[in-house]
Order: sequence, then C-alpha cells, then structure tokens
Amino acid sequence: MITILEKTINLIYPQVCSICGKLNTKSLCNRCKNKLEKEFEYDIDDYSQNLEKNFIEHHYFFKYKNLIRSQLLSYKFKEKPFIYKTISSFLENKQKNFEKLKKYDIIIVVPISRKRQIERGYNQSELIATEIAKMIPLKIERNIIYKVKDTAPQSSLNKQQREENVKQVYKAKNIQKIKNKKILIFDDIYTTGNTVNECAKKLIEKGIQKNNIGILTIAKD
Repeated sequence: MITILEKTINLIYPQVCSICGKLNTKSLCNRCKNKLEKEFEYDIDDYSQNLEKNFIEHHYFFKYKNLIRSQLLSYKFKEKPFIYKTISSFLENKQKNFEKLKKYDIIIVVPISRKRQIERGYNQSELIATEIAKMIPLKIERNIIYKVKDTAPQSSLNKQQREENVKQVYKAKNIQKIKNKKILIFDDIYTTGNTVNECAKKLIEKGIQKNNIGILTIAKD
C-alpha cells in the first residue's frame, strides 16, 4: 500500500533518475543502473561470537563510497526524499539476494526524533525499508523502538563521540508484538554500528534474544 507520504513525494517530484536527473519512469536509467551494478557488493558480517554486539549478523548491499555514498548523503541531508525510488528500483533486480533475509519475520526501522521527523517530514530509512519489506516480503513493525531525544548527527562526530551520542537515546515498547519473532533492524548506513547496536540492546533488555536480531543497511562504511 502506498502511503500518503509516498503519494506526496510522487506528486511533487517527477519520475527522474536521481543520479543523472533524466526523466525515467523507473527512477533509474540504464546507464546509472550499470554504474550502481559495479558498486553492488551484498555481504553478511557474522557477529555471533562478538560479545560487544547485540545482534548476530549484519547484511548490507554496498560499501559506503563513490556513487552510493553521494546518493545517501543527498538523501539524508539535502532534502531529496525521491532518491528512495532510485535505490529501491535498483534493488528490485537483486531480489535473489533477499533469500537469506527471509528467515526474519519483521523489520524495525531505526527511528529519528520527533523534532527531526517534524522538520524533515519523513524518516528517510523508513521510505527505503518499506520498499525492501515488500520485496522480501516482511512486515514492518512501527512504534517498537523510539527515540526519546534529539541528538547531533552521527556523521558529524568522531568514533568516541558517536558511542556516547546514542546512549540513553532509544527506548523500546510494545514488545508483545515481537516476542518469539526474528527481527531485522534497518538503517541506511552502518559506520561504527553504535546506533543499531544501541537499538538492539533495548530489545534485549526487554527479553529479546540476540540470536533473533539481525541488522540490514544499504551501505557499510
């Protein structure tokens, strides 16, 4: 089902390839699709034996560099929500890579603060996650993890600052909805992993097992 936000984005922004700007009904031209193809690098990192991680594994589609990096930066910080359509269009042709994600039951999107949601008008991660959820397919559960205060963007901080920046920022509720489920936490970019690790920690504190938590991001730094 297309959300009101998606309808609004589709109405305001024409169907263009966000990479080159050319009109395209799929929001991705063949030339730019081939460029992304060269960067596509689906992989899984195993954290089952890593005691510092609150999740068992991390799935990602790209390394955070070159073309996909510029797209994600524009998407997050330059008010270009329509870029989610270009990325989603590319991933539609990669559904064979989703087989290993089908063991999960639900997707939970890393939330943004209420203040930022109002300012931006959308959670950029949720737009892409909604499309990926349709492809796998998985259900998106909302209102499970929420952000209790606004923080500085992680990208503006060093490694130590990023770790401190996410502490006591997230809380979890409505845990009965996800008990005995395998959960995939989605975010757009994985750098230090502090954000998703803190979100996973909040689920574990509510009784969810680490073995039932995985991470999915578009790119890994």
